[in-house]
Amino acid sequence: MTKTTIQQRKGFDKIRVLSGAQLKYIAFLSMLIDHVNKALIYPNLNGGIMLQISNLFDILGRIAFPLFAFFVVEGYFKTKNRTKYLLNLIIFGIISEVPFDMFTSATFYNPRFNNVMFSLALCLITIWIIDTLKTKMPRILWYIISLLIVAIMCLVAMFLAVDYDYYAIIIVYFLYIFYDKPVLSVILGYITIIKAFWSFLGFGFILTYNGERGKQSKILNYCFYPVHLLILGALRMYLKI
Repeated sequence: MTKTTIQQRKGFDKIRVLSGAQLKYIAFLSMLIDHVNKALIYPNLNGGIMLQISNLFDILGRIAFPLFAFFVVEGYFKTKNRTKYLLNLIIFGIISEVPFDMFTSATFYNPRFNNVMFSLALCLITIWIIDTLKTKMPRILWYIISLLIVAIMCLVAMFLAVDYDYYAIIIVYFLYIFYDKPVLSVILGYITIIKAFWSFLGFGFILTYNGERGKQSKILNYCFYPVHLLILGALRMYLKI
């Protein structure tokens, strides 16, 4: 390794200052800002200061999903029980669906759009299948098969109308394939969803991860999503907006 490469690596290490807990709570705050904007501000936009606030919230709200996508991959590699992890995503997806429908459409049930917990569950299933096949075939064939699996899961995500649909599958795939090359993984992930321009903020935060879990609350991690959606959905229905 050249002296220049070593210096570059040391320079890159200097930005790895945030734990998994800190990044997760940044993602929660970003999600809350985004959802407040969509549930309560969007319906009342009439220009002026409210439009400026909404535009700012749109920017800050793009931080969340890249981080949640990253933690699916991180969770896959580091969880002690992948089956339990997947079941938790599915169970909380079911729990979150009514609050999600209240939040998005001011109704108690809307089968045309399903929440992000199901998206993350599909992402986890995708990389789990691909990773299981990794040692069972030649590497080139494995890459080809993995792309086929991604294509199939993208179709499944679109059919189920989950939040972020096929974008979620592709982003998590890149984060998994280039897990040991974080800069490349976030560049490809960002290109996948470049239409959400400000999402580069979320991908940038991924590069600050120091590999430490940090002190986390499992209850908060899983309950934040359905609870805040329920509150915002109830407010939207009460205010009839």
